[in-house]
Amino acid sequence: MADKQPLNIVKMKKMKVEGVPLSMLTAYDYPSARLAEEAGIDLILVGDSLGNVVLGYDTTLPVTIDDMVYHTRSVTRGAQHTFIVADMPFMTYHGSIDESLRGVRRLMQEGRAQAVKMEGGLEICATVAAVVAAGVPVLGHIGLTPQSVNMIGGYRIQGKDAKDAQRLMDEAKALEAAGAFGIVLELVTEEVAEAISKAVSIPTIGIGAGRYCDGQVLVYHDLLRYASPYREKRFVKTYADIGNQIREGISQYVREVKERSFPDESHVFTADEIVLESLYGAAEKGAK
Repeated sequence: MADKQPLNIVKMKKMKVEGVPLSMLTAYDYPSARLAEEAGIDLILVGDSLGNVVLGYDTTLPVTIDDMVYHTRSVTRGAQHTFIVADMPFMTYHGSIDESLRGVRRLMQEGRAQAVKMEGGLEICATVAAVVAAGVPVLGHIGLTPQSVNMIGGYRIQGKDAKDAQRLMDEAKALEAAGAFGIVLELVTEEVAEAISKAVSIPTIGIGAGRYCDGQVLVYHDLLRYASPYREKRFVKTYADIGNQIREGISQYVREVKERSFPDESHVFTADEIVLESLYGAAEKGAK
């Protein structure tokens, strides 16, 4: 989509005001990013979820800044006309501001991202403000924060009681005040996500947070059921089952190789007679 104009944070805020939802999808490599852009996606997130769905880890915690730079660079080559956000991985933005800015610099300069995403609330607001002051857009992320899964007791729904709902509201407003251009709400009850979306002037992007956020994000491999085995998730809708198609396609290839039905005549190249003569002649000469 060479004629596509990428979004920016001003346009996104205007879309919230006008009630136009944002579509966001994760991508981790060149072909998936290119396909997402061709399909018309608004934003691409190079998520540290690549640890689970691409690198084979049980959590996102082992993902490094080098991993994120590598995959972000691949995605930005594939989707040159789409706004791309890169995740700051575990423990790369909880130390000194200088250390955090070094990681941000790598994702922006080497990865060529347009923005970074950080998980957390009040505890990261000073870092968010410093990164924004350095000229880098920041997308916040509250609710279920996978990098803190060991602290929050697993993958649990957030905002189920009044105290937790107020905590999420306070965190959203604090991130807005710190300069975040938007906030991902993950596994948050629909009522709380709706209240937060109405209370802040920046877009909210939900994943498992109901129908009333300003946008939605899904993981590429969930949307396309591209995994084996695939684990069902209540908040995910499968739009295509390519995992099964891939498995069936490879199985058919294996069968045809075993049966010698692939390659057939349509897949081979033939040589001129003079070439064949020279080959056979060389073989005969070598045999004497």
